[in-house]
Amino acid sequence: MAITLSVLILGTAGAGYLYYQHLNNNLRGGSRAGGESGVKKAAPDALGNTPLNILLLGSDDRSKSANVALGGGKNERDRKPLADVQMLLHVSADRQHASIVSIPRDTVVPIPACTDTTDGKVYAATNNRPINETLSRGGPGCTLTTWEKLTGVYIDHWMMVDFAGVVSMADEVGGVPVCVKTGVYDKSTAQQHGGSGLKLPEGTTDVKGEQALQWLRTRHAFGSDQNRAKAQHMYLNGMMKKLQEQNAWTDTGRLTGLAETATTALQVSDEIKSVSKLFNLSMQLKNVKLDRLTTTTVPTDPYPGNPDAWLSLRSSAADKMFAMVREDVAFDKNGGPKKPKDDGGTSDKPKTEPEAPGAFSVTVVNGTSGDGQPAAPGRASALATTLQGKGFTRAEATREGEGSKDTAVLYPKSAGDQAKANAESVAKALGLPGSAVHGDTKAVTITLVVGSDWRTGSVYKKPQINDGDLPEGADDKTECMDVYSIYKWDGKS
Repeated sequence: MAITLSVLILGTAGAGYLYYQHLNNNLRGGSRAGGESGVKKAAPDALGNTPLNILLLGSDDRSKSANVALGGGKNERDRKPLADVQMLLHVSADRQHASIVSIPRDTVVPIPACTDTTDGKVYAATNNRPINETLSRGGPGCTLTTWEKLTGVYIDHWMMVDFAGVVSMADEVGGVPVCVKTGVYDKSTAQQHGGSGLKLPEGTTDVKGEQALQWLRTRHAFGSDQNRAKAQHMYLNGMMKKLQEQNAWTDTGRLTGLAETATTALQVSDEIKSVSKLFNLSMQLKNVKLDRLTTTTVPTDPYPGNPDAWLSLRSSAADKMFAMVREDVAFDKNGGPKKPKDDGGTSDKPKTEPEAPGAFSVTVVNGTSGDGQPAAPGRASALATTLQGKGFTRAEATREGEGSKDTAVLYPKSAGDQAKANAESVAKALGLPGSAVHGDTKAVTITLVVGSDWRTGSVYKKPQINDGDLPEGADDKTECMDVYSIYKWDGKS
């Protein structure tokens, strides 16, 4: 799916209007969000750029005969699909590095209230259900809203593919190279019924068609959901390399076939549901080199309430990874020395001075429940008192507002430079970085949202996160997949 962004439109360079419209008609869309997460888009850097975040989904939809033939479950045609693959593609604001973060499908998370835009059905929020159920509780938009609520990361778009779409894309590419350390046969056993049916010899094999789908669905033979995500990442990297080897970027005939297959295979959020918009999106990805694309899976542990089937996020590792995405910190160390940021000439512009601290109101919200923990009591009152002591005499705490992972100072976006300058003065008084200041269309006054990253103290201390500082075991890159003992295959039987 990620590679589709880079090739989708290029095959139409010499095509006529009717073919262009044909590709547009192939695309299916849906609402970007299924509910309210409260997460704001990151503030632009000095050049006006913001990170790009795309949620990539794999659906187990059985409503089509082609999907039933590939995935079984003919008695599940009327069941709403589940999101069995979920990956967040993050591309940095400078478009120089990227990461793909997976969450295993059976990970238990809080799911916010969602509305299914296709039938209007409203689903109430729930605290303890597997994340793959989000797709059946309001469609891809609900999955996106859940990720936003969970990570604090604003997600721009989603893209989704089903079983048949995976097979058609693998066939169009001509096979994707994957590797196992020993032969593998993911068969049904007495201890574990089911299995994908994947059967491969030791070493590297180009998988295509149904075999590609079997690779992406294999869990038991690779030992866990964590390792299945690692295998899926290997597949994505393999597809990227295969296309580069084929010179697919410059072969008009190859690209036309890829565009035809991809537009048929994909469903996308409405705001990118056209070939031209997908092209504009792909142009933002062209500078990311392979050695600056990191694939990761959030570490998990058995879920205490159902340890044999469900997982829970390892909170310390998950929080660190999500913070790196929010702060646009590279997952790799291949970027070299940091270059001074070009401010785009803004330093030459006259700066609006803030008003006197007591001249404007500041509303303080306790958002320390943003990480799923109970809110730290009294934080809004404590910070309002701190601000009052610094001259912001009109600072007041409120019981309204939602949780937030990051502390932020919001100002009414329509109020312009003066409101922004006032918000920056509040941030400076508390030791908050300039990146914590955001314009907000819903804000009425300057609003300090005390996030879960600031549960104690009166002076904010920003956690230090460095490039490549991933939690141990989070980088999924591997030469070949390990095979769990009972699924090893000698290549004969």
